[in-house]
Amino acid sequence: MVLLAAAHGPAPLPTRDTAAQRDAVLATIVNRPVPLREGIGTAHEVVTTLSPGAQAYYDQGLTYLHSYVWIEAARSFNQALSLDGDLAMAYVGLSYALGELGMSSQARDASRRASALAARTTDRERLRIRVRAKQLEASARPDEHRRLTDYEAELDRAVAAYPNDVELLLLRGQAASPTRDAHGMASGSGSLAYYERALAQSPEYFAPHHYLTHAYENIGRWDRALEHAAVYASMATRIPHAHHMHGHVLRRVGRTADAIAEFRRADELEVAYLEAEQIPAECDWHYHHNLDLLATTYEYTGQMRLAERPLRQSFELPAAEVAEQLNETAWPMFLLAWGRMDEAMAASRALVAREPPLVQAIGHVMVSRLLMHRGEMGPAGSEADAALAVMRSIGPIGGVVVPELQLTQGELLFRLGQRASGRALLHDGISKLRARSGPDVWLQTVFSLERLFQVALDLGDWALAAAVADEMGELAPAYAGAHYAAGKVADHAVDRVHARQEYAQAIDAWRDADPDLRVLIDARQRLAALSQARARPLRH
Repeated sequence: MVLLAAAHGPAPLPTRDTAAQRDAVLATIVNRPVPLREGIGTAHEVVTTLSPGAQAYYDQGLTYLHSYVWIEAARSFNQALSLDGDLAMAYVGLSYALGELGMSSQARDASRRASALAARTTDRERLRIRVRAKQLEASARPDEHRRLTDYEAELDRAVAAYPNDVELLLLRGQAASPTRDAHGMASGSGSLAYYERALAQSPEYFAPHHYLTHAYENIGRWDRALEHAAVYASMATRIPHAHHMHGHVLRRVGRTADAIAEFRRADELEVAYLEAEQIPAECDWHYHHNLDLLATTYEYTGQMRLAERPLRQSFELPAAEVAEQLNETAWPMFLLAWGRMDEAMAASRALVAREPPLVQAIGHVMVSRLLMHRGEMGPAGSEADAALAVMRSIGPIGGVVVPELQLTQGELLFRLGQRASGRALLHDGISKLRARSGPDVWLQTVFSLERLFQVALDLGDWALAAAVADEMGELAPAYAGAHYAAGKVADHAVDRVHARQEYAQAIDAWRDADPDLRVLIDARQRLAALSQARARPLRH
């Protein structure tokens, strides 16, 4: 072993997707005609055109763009261009939408077409055209910091010239995000001032509320995030992402049933849309992403039977986004937790056979864990080495698997009797896992810690179990599993008062759980035993 340093819904494509196949399918879809729609929110930006229809479709494209509905944004901008082929700003919007769909060359071509038409537009539109061109230059050469500086400087000049322009303020807020290509998802404190200024200029506009939801969520201001998420969902009732974002925040403030309802509503909207428009499911990033969060929220409440369907569906869909690729372990981990070892191994082997190297690395990690459960330590170490080899072969992106690999290697060392080395590697893995535990992967991190807690119990290491239980409680203080873990630790330490409190809280938090959930049954049995011991009279 080489150690690291310390079933319903839209049909998929006929075969597992490849980038070329997906791009070919998308190229056809984005050129399909599209109607004007209601219930998606309202955006309006005056652009240079004599066609009222082109203006209306431009506005619809902008509306979809601000809700991350990239396919419908591209279709709307193309529809605008079919009515006015000289509408430069429609090419700008199309460039954004195609870029987000991974169609980089087409996005650059659209930007160049906008630049060619710039002389026919207003000063403000010419600024917008230059801003997009600068952004594409920066994204093409991320290693050249000067290009990013040029992009931000161009944006600053535009905002200085038009300080009350809502669209420019929103773009500047996105540029202030730590992750420059995350279209506002990773926004934090640096973006807030721009989004708040945009909201002040246009308080009835859904887009500032959407971006403010992300920004406040990312800095842990759940009260403010919930406020804006609720407004966003009410303004864009037919947009899956609006309901999804509301669910995002509802689960963090303890309103889990309401969160599930919002994720389910997003799923219903997604399925209806994809079926009606005959769009393969893997072409829409959000459908896959929402399935992940719906499933993990069911898991959070102990509703494992309800979690199985979306988990399986998500696993069967090719993962185009890195975030979805990292979640590929959710299905085999679920099967492992339920003791369905053969199915878990088959799913993990399937990951190893998939095309994206990142997914292959994740598959090797899962196979290693399953082999350890079988007691096959040598093969388990070989699988960990195979994961590391794949990670090294793909460069920096492979580093996202490091925390899970370290947890696996630490567990292997533990099982081989090298407890000090194993514990050090496990704690380092936990720290790295916690560091990347953003809003989307928060529950996956909790579940990874929960699995490690069970490993500690299996190995009889109560010091490790206590440390992991503390980590779980800090990361997810309302989670039933965190209370159960704390109860087990207190029970072992003969702290009966604390154990009873924690078991009782776990049972209450699992009130909607499947009745045969093993940890729920154990919590009830342990609480009953502790209550009986307290009630038993002392003997003289």
